[in-house]
Amino acid sequence: MPQALTSRFLFGPGPSNCYPEVTAALAHPVIGHLDPVFIERLDNTCEGLRTVWGTQNARTLPLSVTGSGGMEAAFVNTVDDGDVAVIAVNGLFGERMCEVARRCGATVVRVDHEWGTPIDVERVLAANPRPKVIAAVHAETSTGVLSDVASLGQNKGDALLIVDAVTSIGGLELLADDWGIDVGYAGTQKCLGVPPGLSPFTMSGMAFERRIKNPRSWYLDVGLLGGYVGAASGSGRTYHHTPPVTMIAGLEAGLQRILAEGLDAVQARHRAAGAALQAGLQEMGLELFAAEGHRLPSLTTVKVPDGVDSAAVRRHLLEHFSIEIGSGAGKYTSSIWRIGMMGPNANAASVTLALGALKEAISAA
Repeated sequence: MPQALTSRFLFGPGPSNCYPEVTAALAHPVIGHLDPVFIERLDNTCEGLRTVWGTQNARTLPLSVTGSGGMEAAFVNTVDDGDVAVIAVNGLFGERMCEVARRCGATVVRVDHEWGTPIDVERVLAANPRPKVIAAVHAETSTGVLSDVASLGQNKGDALLIVDAVTSIGGLELLADDWGIDVGYAGTQKCLGVPPGLSPFTMSGMAFERRIKNPRSWYLDVGLLGGYVGAASGSGRTYHHTPPVTMIAGLEAGLQRILAEGLDAVQARHRAAGAALQAGLQEMGLELFAAEGHRLPSLTTVKVPDGVDSAAVRRHLLEHFSIEIGSGAGKYTSSIWRIGMMGPNANAASVTLALGALKEAISAA
């Protein structure tokens, strides 16, 4: 028999703990995906996603995939053989963008940055004179860095701007229309306080007009998905696939929870929790990894002290406090920790618990 789990404090890079309203919604009876109750729920969810994305895009919907599937959808619908894709790389997820675009047939122009630093907008814009797409990560989950995608969008010319907002949506300012984001994808399991399994996705009207009309993926074809959600309503909807109705009920509840508190208030709560955590870590004598002035409030990266076993500290936190924090990514796997204060965990009590437990775990390691 599998070991029974106690509840965890999910203070890693994701998933975060869920809002109580989400947990309750996940217990709703399963209903059909064409049930009028579900159609109303789906419409509510899409409208809530427009608010957190900061957009009026008709094609704003929860894709039945994780955030990585949202990345696939973004590229498979916008680039084809020979299309130039300029991609800013300042962490693991920028690297993944390059691989996904390559598999879609794009000519990838990679603009590398040192991990832990934000993207250099001028270098990215100067990388190619006429790209089909420019792509960047807003909140790089692997490094805890926030980048200025608004400046990319406001100066991109005719290119389509693709943005990864997995660790920013619902917790940080995100203004897709004002910033010129043409295609955006995210995940549910971080600041939204919903389990993993859906990708909040948005595509502008211009991007839809310029999309690949017969993309390599049938399942992720936004032209087909639009017949079910976003571009049709009521009896005009057409069947595409059977979506995860229970997960969408959870996402609807999470969005309602956030909007009831107020999006500005939720963002302020994330900023306060991130600032308190980062100040507390520095007071402990620890060094932060991400460049000052560009640190994510939702996810903090901190250097593992010399002589300390990173894995032993994480194991101590899990076994003695039921706290999960993340290791680093890539070559930083054992040299940094990633500590998230997202969704319902973005509060002073979580910060106090994390700091106290980490201090003990380092001493014990």
